[in-house]
Amino acid sequence: MSDSAQATVHSYPFSPPHRLDLDPRYAELRRDEPLVRIRLPYGEPAWLATRHADVRTVLGDSRFSRAAAVGRDEPRNTPHQLDQGMLAMDPPEHSRIRRLAAKAFTARRVQQLRPRTEQIAGELVDGMLAAGPPADLVAHLATPLPIRVICDLLGVPVADQDRFHVWSEAIVSTTSLPPERIQEYIQNLFGYMGELLDARRREPADDLLTALAQARDERADQLTGEEVVQLAAGLLAAGHETTVTQIPNFVYVLLTNPEQWNRLRADPDLLPSAVEELMRFVPLGATAAFARYATEDVELSGVLVRAGEPVIAAIASANRDETVFDQPNTLDLGRATNPHVGFGYGAHHCIGAQLARMELQVALRVLLDRTPGLRLAVDVDELVWKSGLLVRGLTSMPVTW
Repeated sequence: MSDSAQATVHSYPFSPPHRLDLDPRYAELRRDEPLVRIRLPYGEPAWLATRHADVRTVLGDSRFSRAAAVGRDEPRNTPHQLDQGMLAMDPPEHSRIRRLAAKAFTARRVQQLRPRTEQIAGELVDGMLAAGPPADLVAHLATPLPIRVICDLLGVPVADQDRFHVWSEAIVSTTSLPPERIQEYIQNLFGYMGELLDARRREPADDLLTALAQARDERADQLTGEEVVQLAAGLLAAGHETTVTQIPNFVYVLLTNPEQWNRLRADPDLLPSAVEELMRFVPLGATAAFARYATEDVELSGVLVRAGEPVIAAIASANRDETVFDQPNTLDLGRATNPHVGFGYGAHHCIGAQLARMELQVALRVLLDRTPGLRLAVDVDELVWKSGLLVRGLTSMPVTW
């Protein structure tokens, strides 16, 4: 068994993100050095877990703590450390807050939202078709669809999207915004959600914000106003930001693998498994983040992680683990067994996973139905990718049909 005293510390990320390519270094590490010492641009050194089994342990085992990062020089990609709310909590504190919103994101509730989501998607594609090619898929479909759905669910005025969509970038920014702007945007988002929660207290409605406001009033001894505001803001930002990014990512992968797009056209019943496979295959994160701290000595892949040491889980690497996935670097839309960790794992598993799945299925289905000849309107090399964010994605996606 080896430990940190013998480990070389590597600079991380290993390379800048390039499109949706996964750095080949991860495959080498899974084979030769599955737990490696790294140093992010800021914070103390950490371990990086690259194998599927180790990533699930780090994300799901109570011996690894997010709350223990509070007050530490947490490994990170930004010079600043922000209050991360629920993301910096462990059960049972984390569970206490998460339960407030969990009922709104159950599989049953999400299926009830599907017809309305399909309606919205159809209207948006109507607008894109009316505008005529070439059209920007990001502006016409990928951005407004998740925003309108999460606004309906929460009870946020969709007319305010230009404001809160801009502020939400602060949640996923690494270097795209200066630290003072990130703080300003987060405070704007918190203030905005606080005002909406106050309005729901005065005039209740049939939405999640009303339920959160009422829960705060009924359990004032268990919930702080700040906790409810942070939860509401987090749901709004996370409830659209990643799906806005993943819709064009998924379409990009399918259009640059046209045999896969044609396979879906021929068999749209593959859509549920296709979305799972795209969640596995597409490395959404530009870098791994959100260290968990060992609360006791833990062995991972023959390496001793000592109590108090941070470990970062490389989800994109875990999703390409050769010991779990057959031909992991091949996109197989009909993959029968797919235990990917694209939505995370354990206590912090994405609360909106079912909503995201549904939205992604709906977005792909409407494009397959209405624009079966969809293709990129520019050369792949002309596409512009976002930078300075925790997530990878396209700033725009010109398409024709």
